[in-house]
Amino acid sequence: MTNPPNVRPAPPSAPQHAPAQPPMPPSAPQAGPPPARRAAWAETTERLRAAATTEPGRLRIIGAALALLVVAFGAVTAWEASDRFTAADDVVNRSQPLSVDAADIYRSLADADTAAASGFLAGAPEPADIQKTYRTDITTASGLLITAATHTDGASESGRQIATLNEGLPRYTGLIEQARAYNRQGLPLGGAYLRYANQLMTNELLPAAEKLYAAETDRLATDNDDARLWPFVSTALGALAFGGLFWAQRRNYLRTNRVFNHGLLAATAASTVLLLWLAAAQTVARSDLDNAQTHGQASLKVLNDARINSLKARANENLTLVARGAVLNEDNKDKYETDYTTGMDKLSVALGRAKELADNSDGRTPVNDAIASVSEWRGRHALASKADKAGDYKTALAKVIGTKDATGESFRQKDSTGESFRQVDSSLKLAIELEQKEFDTYASDGLGALDGLAIGAGALALVAAVGTVLGIGRRLSEYR
Repeated sequence: MTNPPNVRPAPPSAPQHAPAQPPMPPSAPQAGPPPARRAAWAETTERLRAAATTEPGRLRIIGAALALLVVAFGAVTAWEASDRFTAADDVVNRSQPLSVDAADIYRSLADADTAAASGFLAGAPEPADIQKTYRTDITTASGLLITAATHTDGASESGRQIATLNEGLPRYTGLIEQARAYNRQGLPLGGAYLRYANQLMTNELLPAAEKLYAAETDRLATDNDDARLWPFVSTALGALAFGGLFWAQRRNYLRTNRVFNHGLLAATAASTVLLLWLAAAQTVARSDLDNAQTHGQASLKVLNDARINSLKARANENLTLVARGAVLNEDNKDKYETDYTTGMDKLSVALGRAKELADNSDGRTPVNDAIASVSEWRGRHALASKADKAGDYKTALAKVIGTKDATGESFRQKDSTGESFRQVDSSLKLAIELEQKEFDTYASDGLGALDGLAIGAGALALVAAVGTVLGIGRRLSEYR
């Protein structure tokens, strides 16, 4: 039996193409920049938009907006009311009293200068009543300067004028003492010192006192304007809050047929009370402060000017006899006589203006008395001037300052210009007191109208906010 040859079988033929490589695992995607995060405002807007698509969401938005609005109304009202109250309080308790003190400083200095000249003319020894008047005036001016300095910034205009007065007043009193010393010795050098003291008073001290009075009067006007400024922002917010609450209640009625929502009704009532309180208080305050300015401060300024001019005229009248023509002006006329005439003319104009501003018989009566006394003063001065020009110095002196009594301690001033001056000054003092009382009454009423408004605004705003939250919460509870 023949066996087949032992031959290894041929391998199968290779395919025409190489088998495909096994697939590679998919590569991981490359990391790119993270998606941009939306801004907080955009996210908030999106959430609100989503919430607004449902009635509960809309109610929450409405409640938050109304609560924020009434709180803003109360906060702004409290702030503006506090600001107006502070300004009105400054009018009553700071700027107006300082204005009065400044006027009294001027009056005291001018009156001291007048008393010094009168005492010099009376001769040595000076009458005790004239010395007392001079010392009282200087003490009063010094005390008022201390008071004014404690309430005034040293860098302000008032502070600078107070510093000028504090520096010049000791110099003035020193010159007066020198004049008195020489006058007691019968030396004519005393007249020169008196004129020098008067120049210091006229050229430095009185102008500084006048600037101080003007600065304090301007500050009073500024405080008065601030107190009368209408609170526009709080009024607008109040009207907006009232309108929003009314709209919310009407919306609630249209959707539920419920007439009242107690929470929103309470919020509306609280907002309405606050809005009406704000309007009424500011209206009353403005009216009272306007009256204080028109019927009080305007008259006070004119009357103070009149009193100042009367004091200037009296001092120049006395110095006319002291200098006796030794001091001339640019026109080669007696300086003091010319200044006396100018002062009397200004006094008459001021009294005429004061009479126009007086709004009742109580205010007009002292002004009319002052006008009559000024006319009498002019007539007596004409007689004194005539005697002086005729060389009768003794008669002229008696017609200006009067004569000493038997003791030599005081002066009789009957039928003298000094008596007329005292009548003018007394009438003006009474008129100033009446106008000051009227100012205080009106200004205090204006301050009282604003009292408690700031605290009340905070309390009513809190009630309105709580009422809004409870009212909206009541509606939200219906969806649970």
